[in-house]
Parts: sequence; structure tokens; C-alpha cells
Amino acid sequence: MINVTEIDSYIWLCEIDNGPVNSLTRNVKQQLSDLIMRIDENRNLRVLIITGKGKYFCGGDDLKEAMVNSETNGLLVKNLIEFGVLMDAIASIKVPTIAAINGPAIGGGLELALTCDIRVASPSATFLAAGVNMGLTASGYRLPRTIGPAYAKRMLLTAQSIDAYKALQYGLITDLFETDNLIEKTIALAKVISNKAPLSIAATKEIINHSGTEEAKVLSQIRLQELSGSQDHGEALTAFREKRKPLFTGK
Repeated sequence: MINVTEIDSYIWLCEIDNGPVNSLTRNVKQQLSDLIMRIDENRNLRVLIITGKGKYFCGGDDLKEAMVNSETNGLLVKNLIEFGVLMDAIASIKVPTIAAINGPAIGGGLELALTCDIRVASPSATFLAAGVNMGLTASGYRLPRTIGPAYAKRMLLTAQSIDAYKALQYGLITDLFETDNLIEKTIALAKVISNKAPLSIAATKEIINHSGTEEAKVLSQIRLQELSGSQDHGEALTAFREKRKPLFTGK
């Protein structure tokens, strides 16, 4: 199941709780879809943290379900398509997302981490792109965009697990926190983001997601013009003049 804790008015902690490896069963994926709908309807949320309960971040697709699906004509392909749609939806969440990777992120679990805007991990985290082990292909789009084609090919073509230290070297994660304070440090990072201007954060995320395209340049110009007339921009100028921290409202 998916446990959601409201850290404060602006930050939610989403914990995958489906032991022993926090696999993505059909039920878990449906709950993730439901969570996305809740996020879309929430006007206060500013940061979402995703982590796993226990020793695993996420073990990927449930192989027992996959075996059953393979015996039903068309069901396996349908499940794979639905998984891709879900990952796209998570990547498109309007607020910044942080993956707090507390243990192994395997196959679909790695893909889930890749959909997040920021990835941090504890030393017990490992990362495995398992597509070629299963006679499939996975993460060939997001992983190269995250760590570059050379490291991505090393991971994707060998299907060898890498540890958190190697992931930090590759740029797969940005921070390495001790296991005991992983969530605490991640929440502290989330609070830094949640204190910034929400409209600016959303626009910046949108532009980055189109980076490397001509559309990003156009978006930058459009969003900058829009933001220049926002109440938050006016508040930032006023706060600077009054030598205080700005109080952003997302307007």
C-alpha cells in the first residue's frame, strides 16, 4: 500500500509499503495513480517525497503478477503500457518530487526514482536497470538523460547493480545521507524548496523538463513575462527592500 504523511502544509511524504521488497503490484500502482489525482487537486502542496518502507526503496514490477499476465493474451503488453503511462504521470506532477532512496531500486523501482526531480540516497541504496535480464528494455529514455549515454549504457547493457557511492559519481543521485537521518535530511531539503515562490518553482521545473529543445527557450521567455507580473515577484522585491524573508503565496 501507499502511506502518505503530511509533514506540514506544503510537504507530503509518500512511503511505498509492500514488503518484503515494495514491489509495484497492480494495487500499489493504482494507489499511486490515486495519489497523483490528490496532488492535482491540492493547491497547497509544494513538494512530494517518495521513499520505501523497510530495507527496500522499490523492487520494481511484481514478478508473480507478471507471470500471470504473460499467460493471458494481451495483458502483459497492457500492463507495460499502463506502467509507462503511470511513470509519465509521476514525472509530470506539478510540484517538485524528491526520491529518498533508502535501499535497492530495481527495474521499475529505478524507473520510479528517475521520474523524480531530485534523487538522494542512503549508503544502503543500490541501483539496478534490469530490463535485459528479463528479455525486455527499460530506462533507455530517462537514464541517459540523467547520467549521460556512457554511464547509462554501462548500466543498461550489463544489468549490473551499482552502489550509492557509484550512483553519486554517475550523477544518478545528488546527495548521500546516512541511513538514520535520510528522511530528516530529505525533509530539510524539501523545506528549502517549499519556501521558494511556487509559481517560479513550477515554471522552472517545466522549463528544465524541456531542456535541450527549442521549446525550452520559448517557455523561458513566456514564463518569465508571466512571473514578472505575479504577486510573489512583488513580494520578493518588497521583502528585499524591507530586509526580510519573502512570504510566497503562489499568486
